[in-house]
Amino acid sequence: VVDESELLTVPDGWKEPAFTREDNPKGLLEESSFATLFPKYREAYLKECWPLVQKALGEHCVNAALDLIEGSMTVTTTKKTFDPYAIIRARDLIKLLARSVPFEQAVRILQDDVACDIIKIGSLVRKKETFIKRRERLLGPKGSTLKALELLTNCYIMVQGNTVSALGPFSGLKEVRKVVLDTMKNIHPIYNIKTLMIKRELAKDPELRTQSWERFLPKFKRKNLKKRKEPKKKNTKKEYTPFPPPQPESQIDKELASGEYFLKERQKKRKRMEEIKAKQADAIKRRQEERNKAFIPPKEKPVVKTKKASAEKKIDIEAIKEKVKNAKKKKLGALPEEEVKLKMAADEKKKKKK
Repeated sequence: VVDESELLTVPDGWKEPAFTREDNPKGLLEESSFATLFPKYREAYLKECWPLVQKALGEHCVNAALDLIEGSMTVTTTKKTFDPYAIIRARDLIKLLARSVPFEQAVRILQDDVACDIIKIGSLVRKKETFIKRRERLLGPKGSTLKALELLTNCYIMVQGNTVSALGPFSGLKEVRKVVLDTMKNIHPIYNIKTLMIKRELAKDPELRTQSWERFLPKFKRKNLKKRKEPKKKNTKKEYTPFPPPQPESQIDKELASGEYFLKERQKKRKRMEEIKAKQADAIKRRQEERNKAFIPPKEKPVVKTKKASAEKKIDIEAIKEKVKNAKKKKLGALPEEEVKLKMAADEKKKKKK
């Protein structure tokens, strides 16, 4: 009896056999063709590498034509074409060349285990400034984020204008698309890269093949939703009353209340002048006070009297002199005076004997 888990897994290193002429000896019934436009700045490069493109497609019996007047590339099948999927691969090749992918990378699309994905990111963000920032975030400082993504997914990634071109295995392309779309939705690519790194390590363990990886993968919470700040001035609704507010007093009403209305024009003018002069005098007084502040001397700190040294802390000079004398007698590395005298006397005796 064969174990079911063994049937579900593909053996390591297994490859699908290549499609040969023996699989389709009679060729194709109809001629198929695909065309794509390319921007003006790609013209010089395409003109240079076109013989290589024709040679690569010629091996799969597919014709390629470059129209520089119209600015288009066309691929068509021939009577010799035996692989029906070759034209689809040729279409992807010219698409990648139009999207600024170098020929060395784009030609890999003709291999069986390589696919491509052109992700449109231009319409995902409204503001142009935000779009540019998020696109740069995908690249990272000096292209480090993009390089990390390429290493983890085994794909070649090219960010150009409003599209991201990816080239590699199907499993890698799926991850690339997810990371690119998340980045344009304001989710930093580092979170997805961390998850991919953990998945890469988990894939090495054969015991975890049949288990769920949810417990190992990190869960990132979105923190960009801030609480709405409360306004400084809050408009509180007043209680409803059916009566209208009282009529504001007019200028004449105010004059009648103060008695100014009955004064003559000359008296009114004099009163206004007196008010102006009082205001001016008040302003001059305040200004003068501000100026006089500079001439007010600052408060001096009280003088702190130094305390006389107490009788207990007096230095014992005699004791210090005694210490110095003892130190002189016993110098470091030198013999004491008595030993030196004895040594000199012994030396003199030796000389006399000789």
